[in-house]
Amino acid sequence: MSFASEIKNELTRIESDSCCMIAELSALIRMNGVISFSEHGYALDVPTENAAIARRIYTLVKEKYNLPIDLLVRKKMKLKKNNVYIVRITTKVRELLQNLKIFDEEPYTFVHDISNEIVKKTCCKRAYLRGAFLAGGSTNNPETSSYHLEIFNVYKDHNKALCDLMNGFGLRAKQLKRRNGYIVYLKEAEKITEFLSIVGAHNALFKFEDVRIVRDMRNSVNRLVNCETANINKTIGAAFRQMENIKLIERTIGLDALPDRLREVAIARMDNEEVSLKELGELIPSGKISKSGVNHRMKRIDEIADKIRDGKI
Repeated sequence: MSFASEIKNELTRIESDSCCMIAELSALIRMNGVISFSEHGYALDVPTENAAIARRIYTLVKEKYNLPIDLLVRKKMKLKKNNVYIVRITTKVRELLQNLKIFDEEPYTFVHDISNEIVKKTCCKRAYLRGAFLAGGSTNNPETSSYHLEIFNVYKDHNKALCDLMNGFGLRAKQLKRRNGYIVYLKEAEKITEFLSIVGAHNALFKFEDVRIVRDMRNSVNRLVNCETANINKTIGAAFRQMENIKLIERTIGLDALPDRLREVAIARMDNEEVSLKELGELIPSGKISKSGVNHRMKRIDEIADKIRDGKI
């Protein structure tokens, strides 16, 4: 089971107040509902591949409106051939859609915005986001990929309204157009955990945080190791260059030609090829020298070696 499916299965087990049932149903039906009309009247189908979500819709409609409902199962003919569960309502469909603020009687139009009456309370805003994620939400597995949570919408107006609703909780959600619709998405790990808390997916939140802590710790260790490796390589590279310059001076003009302060550093380097400048400064026979002091003397030695190569000495 994917991480997104785990979240959705957890969300379908949350108990809701009466007002929150309306908000959650409004999001579920607005985003996934299909309306048909015949001589017998309106029919509403809400398809989903998740049995728990179908059961959730069935339960909410029954508890809130007590309407007769059919639950159908179809087999997809393409790709994975998963089951498709269809919640079908054929009684008082217009009244239901009007109550959920999806259908406007005057004039006869479908509403793609989110009614303030539906999300008047904070708990209802949370419920609406819960329904929206159940209807079109997905998220990457934090163990295997980058942090990403999104909710897909067919309608641009509803996508913007959903983004505004999320940002009302300070989530810093963003919008993006896709080939066949629109998405509102989150990329920050902290904001994804906040979203999971808002919609009530607390078990998923704990799992997400556990994975995030381990990943962040692993990344920190890797950064430290890489930094340490880079420093070691830098130290070895510098020491190798210094040894080449000192050997050049020894072969040509001799170390005795160097001033005393430079000669003692050169000899100390020849005896300790792989130590850092700080460690080298502690090995000077005449007394400890700071790292900057050793570095200054090494630069003087490098300059003398360059002059020898250029024939100036």
